[in-house]
Amino acid sequence: MHETSPVADPAATPAEAATAAGRRFLFLLGSTRADGNSEALARRAAEQLPTATGQRWLRLTDLPLPEFTDSRHTGDGVYAPPTGHARTLLDATLDATDVVLVSPLYWYAVSAHTKLYLDHWSGWMRVPGVDFKPRMAGRTLWGVTALAGEDPSDADPLVGTVEKTARYMRMRFGGVLLGEGNRPGELLHDEAALRRAKTFFAG
Repeated sequence: MHETSPVADPAATPAEAATAAGRRFLFLLGSTRADGNSEALARRAAEQLPTATGQRWLRLTDLPLPEFTDSRHTGDGVYAPPTGHARTLLDATLDATDVVLVSPLYWYAVSAHTKLYLDHWSGWMRVPGVDFKPRMAGRTLWGVTALAGEDPSDADPLVGTVEKTARYMRMRFGGVLLGEGNRPGELLHDEAALRRAKTFFAG
């Protein structure tokens, strides 16, 4: 896990500094491989954020979640308050103004760790007193992924997952940053993706 604290940017105008200081980005790394291509692309994009913007980086493999059980139609459908790693991820998610799902493209979709994290959102929405869905409304959901092929449409299912999740949660869909890379480090040769990364979070 890696976390950086906001630092004042002397070059920013007062208005820009105030806006940046109010934003807190949560980067959720869904790959089973550290320092993979998707993470490299996300970090390039994050470098462009104003230094006053909060950044928190969490690796989902470091915070393994229990298998999700769908009990919406069992009893009263209420879920118990999460504990352990689930509580850590819930609190981090609620603290963020911007949630960034950083996942390689696995079988045209997000990784298993990323999908399990999203599955737990269904439970968090049903924990009394958390008000997860109303509190997430208005925040921004982003995606960053690297794919092995040259056809960006291969990532359409992943993009759809992020976009439709944002819509259902009444969040803002920030977009999905795509890059090409199979073997570790190959993403850094995708000059077009690196150019897109420079302005991705400005959208």
